Amino acid sequence: MVCLALKTFFNTDYRGIVQILDDCPNLCKVFELKTIPHFTTLQKASKRLLKSPQASKFIENTVKAVMDKRKTVKLSALDSTGLQSGHISFYFLRRRYKGKKQPLNSKMTRWPKMAIISDTSNHMILAVHMERGPGRDARHFKKILQKLPEDIVVKSMVADAGYDSEANHQYARQAKNIRTIIPPKIGKPTDKLPKGKYRRKMKLRWDSKSYGQRWQVETVFSMIKRNLTDSLSSKEYWSQLREMFLLVITHNLLIVLFLF
Repeated sequence: MVCLALKTFFNTDYRGIVQILDDCPNLCKVFELKTIPHFTTLQKASKRLLKSPQASKFIENTVKAVMDKRKTVKLSALDSTGLQSGHISFYFLRRRYKGKKQPLNSKMTRWPKMAIISDTSNHMILAVHMERGPGRDARHFKKILQKLPEDIVVKSMVADAGYDSEANHQYARQAKNIRTIIPPKIGKPTDKLPKGKYRRKMKLRWDSKSYGQRWQVETVFSMIKRNLTDSLSSKEYWSQLREMFLLVITHNLLIVLFLF
């Protein structure tokens, strides 16, 4: 697992991290790595170690390392982002077809999509959900809440209007006991109050101070893309999911190692 996290940190592939470890004996000594594994060993280990329950456990352990004895997260933030899958930049596409009609296959129609719940006080990622975009954010709301660590209590959660849904409010508040702060803007613009109990409550008692912290989750995405990568090297669906899991785990480890 250490080798896989280092692979993500150095933004290289399985062969690349093996070569880095071979060139850095002091690095191997720090991690008490007596034998450098073959790159195929790392590839097979990633399939075994990064299955969803196991990878979620790694994320949970990094969160607990920061929280120590604290079991409560006062305010969390939820959002999603898309990642590139390939090496052709959108800047190249804009320049290539400037002033011309772009062909249908000039842009990605499906891309890796990652949704996260982060602690606004320290930028630790509490839970992650991966899928293929595009798609409505509200659809994965319940799925990602179900992945929150069971022994950690989340008091409040902010999210943008893409997650606005009376059903989502009901699930968060009644099933998870989490106070949601989501702008009630879904549907046609109107001056009338929303019909749903919780969406009406959002309209009447809007907590602008708490919602102002939603930008913290955007900072987490920026940290991942600047410090690690915004492009996945994997092409297959399950390989991309494992690569996104590694991004989250490595991000949390960096916070544990350098900020706490």
